[in-house]
Amino acid sequence: MLIEKRIPFRYIFRKIKWDVFRVLLFSIAFHLLKLFVADYLPIIPFQLPTILGTSISLLLAFRVNQSYDRWWEARKVWGAIVNDSRSLVLQLKTFIRDDYQRFGEEAVTRMSFRQIAWCYCLGQSLRGLEPIAEKQQEHLQEEEIGFLRTQNNKPYGLLMLHMNDLKELHEREVINAYQQVQLDNTIVRLCDSMGKAERINNTVFPVTYSLFVHFFIYLFLIILSLALVETVGIFEIPILVLIASTFFLIEKTARHMQDPFRNKPTDTSVTAIARTIEINIKQVLQKPEVPKPLTPEAFYLM
Repeated sequence: MLIEKRIPFRYIFRKIKWDVFRVLLFSIAFHLLKLFVADYLPIIPFQLPTILGTSISLLLAFRVNQSYDRWWEARKVWGAIVNDSRSLVLQLKTFIRDDYQRFGEEAVTRMSFRQIAWCYCLGQSLRGLEPIAEKQQEHLQEEEIGFLRTQNNKPYGLLMLHMNDLKELHEREVINAYQQVQLDNTIVRLCDSMGKAERINNTVFPVTYSLFVHFFIYLFLIILSLALVETVGIFEIPILVLIASTFFLIEKTARHMQDPFRNKPTDTSVTAIARTIEINIKQVLQKPEVPKPLTPEAFYLM
């Protein structure tokens, strides 16, 4: 997630450099044609690029709006994960019967640490990275790690272990049936949030729409270049490059926001959110070693 107002120019330019370079090439080409073969260049009225530019602006506005909806939905999903992770640990700590305190504390610690691992594991899985990395393994027991290696969907496997522990707590009468239902509902909500995040990640934004918008931007710039070269001369080149940069930046912004789990600076900051959950849970458990919040990497937070 981008967090700084002053984003480095090199980061912005790197996103559009090849598109701007192509615009610069045909802008220079049209200017040279104007100098040497002016009679063969068509005269383009300004009304044509004006109408086309207005239409493309509306398409880009729609594209940005739809992309931001996907990004914001992903952020809301992870907000729900934060709430349900906190609720799960609080419920576990308060539901355990006093006469089963020792066994209950072990179960609470095991499930709480597993919930921390689940948050990191889900974020890694959504980004296409190794789900069971070192950060996850330090919160899991050896038999849990062994079980996860047999599962294709690692976060789902962790929720399965949650349910097994919950069943054991109820069978040993450490919690009653009502408390089991409450804990079960919390775990179901976590599974629901996981499914929503996977749906966003696996649903591809219409590729043809992106291609058409990109093509129309180039068409608009070519027509605008032909119109400008007849009126402003050499100044057509910097003017066209400036206008092109604006359109391409908006398009790139929409393209990056439409995929909030692609391990890019514009992602939803799932790792930072998982670290916040880890801090909250360990403080509730009164553990001595509580990590610090994740610090930004340059101008973004992952």
